[in-house]
Amino acid sequence: MDDLIRDAESLLGKTGVSEGVDRRDFLKAAIGTGFAAAALPVAAQTVIKTDTAGLTAGVIQINVNGQNVPVYRAQPEGKTNLPVILVISEIFGLHEHIADVARRFAKQGYLALAPDLFIRQGDPTRVTSIAELQKGIIANTPDAQVFTDLDAVVAWAKANGGNADKIAITGFCWGGRITWLYAAHNPSIKAGVAWYGRLMGDSTPNFPRHPIDVAGTLTVPVLGLYGGKDTGISQESIEVMKAALAKGPNKSTFVIYPNSGHAFHADYRASYVEADAKDGWGRTLAWFRQNGVL
Repeated sequence: MDDLIRDAESLLGKTGVSEGVDRRDFLKAAIGTGFAAAALPVAAQTVIKTDTAGLTAGVIQINVNGQNVPVYRAQPEGKTNLPVILVISEIFGLHEHIADVARRFAKQGYLALAPDLFIRQGDPTRVTSIAELQKGIIANTPDAQVFTDLDAVVAWAKANGGNADKIAITGFCWGGRITWLYAAHNPSIKAGVAWYGRLMGDSTPNFPRHPIDVAGTLTVPVLGLYGGKDTGISQESIEVMKAALAKGPNKSTFVIYPNSGHAFHADYRASYVEADAKDGWGRTLAWFRQNGVL
């Protein structure tokens, strides 16, 4: 965890979060147009920039029990009956990198949906320290709330051009953990790809279960993409997870990148490892094809 905290503090400093960027205004301005390239400081550091040519892209609002949840939507323009991919962010929330990942999936033929799952708890772009982010937002975002929001996003997708039989999920770090758990929660999910999501942890009211707790009963195939140098997620914990999965009906598997640490896919951070990120992306697309999503 220490390396993640150091990376996160470095990122927050580099991207000027303390300068008062208003993500809510940013999201409002982005509706119907997609994210502007320089709308957030992190965007200027993003290596991969995917345009919206041929896409319908922008922010929609999905009402969940009276709360409007912003969701970045990207899909091939004018197409219906599309495979659906839920894109779950890191602790830094819905920003340009996550939107770009959604557009990458849309270019592959997906209806990609990236929800702002921290909308009730606060705005990660305005937090000045990783400790405040963890304590004020992450710790107060219950898994049950996340699942309810994602259930609503899935329902919206089914009613708005998504193929109900072809729904997948992928997520990064915090979102990687959610990927494992939501694959066990919603029977509509056909496959998942978890990028360096935590596998174990203490049980609390907000986080009653972790991926290791659902491994034995998980039926959805999940591909885990993890870094061999990730000091926050031990190789021992991955081996324990593998053993737990092997006891159930699951066909999940792991790929370990020995030269990468945490967040090797995040092309707006110093942790980015281009070769492994590209390999992981190719494996992600192949995994979804292999499991009948695309």
